[in-house]
Amino acid sequence: MRLGPWRGRDDVAHLMVGALQPPTSENVARCLGLLRRKGYRSVVTSALGPAESLPFVDAGFSVRERLRLLSHDLDSIPSVRHESRRGRVADQAAVLALDHRSFRLFWQFDEDGMGSALGATAAVRYRVVTVDGNQPVAYAITGRASRQGYLQRIAVDPGHQGLGIGRSIVADALRWLRRHRATGALVNTQCDNAPALALYQSCGFSELPTGLCVMGRSL
Repeated sequence: MRLGPWRGRDDVAHLMVGALQPPTSENVARCLGLLRRKGYRSVVTSALGPAESLPFVDAGFSVRERLRLLSHDLDSIPSVRHESRRGRVADQAAVLALDHRSFRLFWQFDEDGMGSALGATAAVRYRVVTVDGNQPVAYAITGRASRQGYLQRIAVDPGHQGLGIGRSIVADALRWLRRHRATGALVNTQCDNAPALALYQSCGFSELPTGLCVMGRSL
């Protein structure tokens, strides 16, 4: 597990659970003690599956947000109509501004959130779609841990939605995972995010019966 500030705040911590090693009650207790010593007053987790959430329930955490979880078998992938390029350090301010326009406050990335997404898996692909003189209008962070793929972040500027850009950047992510011998891809989205759900389903994702949750507690 990794610890850091939540959205740049010095009183709320973010506890991020890795993709390969499930947490234990001892791990959670040790993290809570460390966060108290660092002066944090509350903590929220990354998105957790049912098994991952059990040690947090035992430690007094409660659900803050629920998420839908979808999977893709990487067999049938849409075509890429809008080309992307590698994301750069120089893109960060524009990409974070795009991210803030695309998500409500609870889900918006700051620099730490972006760094966590880029470092969540050993293999990562960071792509940006640009228009009008290199201005980012969409970006994607895709990760691979062993043979499992993860669409960590997909964002399309609200002013450029409905043009097929989201479908292209999702397709690019899936094709990259398939080239690197992943056996499937997972993505999650907020329960009330109907446009994102429709996008993923149009790209061949299927919703799984069990979703994810973000949990939190005071310290």
